[in-house]
Amino acid sequence: MAPAARNELAEIVDAFSQAPLFAELAPRHLKRLARFSKVLDLAPGAPVVKRGEKGIGFYVILKGRVDIRKAGRSVARLGRGDFFGELALFDDRVRSADVVPLEPTRVAVLSRWEFWGFASNRPTVIRTILAEMARRLQESAPSPSH
Repeated sequence: MAPAARNELAEIVDAFSQAPLFAELAPRHLKRLARFSKVLDLAPGAPVVKRGEKGIGFYVILKGRVDIRKAGRSVARLGRGDFFGELALFDDRVRSADVVPLEPTRVAVLSRWEFWGFASNRPTVIRTILAEMARRLQESAPSPSH
């Protein structure tokens, strides 16, 4: 993985700012995270993430489309601006799905170790991200039955 080129940084910052996990971060923090990111060009059909393997980090799609698959079945399709792997920033559990590019796809990857190297001495960043994760968990929880 090569570090993001200068001309890609603005695109990565924009993509990160669209991801709910990072949307509330200050622009200076988004720029810093973008500098730590690596850009990957992915070929169609070759999984970028495999179910059962440990995740390395957070991916944002800069161009192209991917298919999210569980047990061989498509459960979602993601495109430019979408993201996956956010839980790998916080946990080294295995991935729960395969992610397979459907066409030539470019992603920015922020690894767990780069993220924590940045965030470990910035509690406001951690607080902001955890608040968003809590909101998302609450939204995805089943409604109580009455």
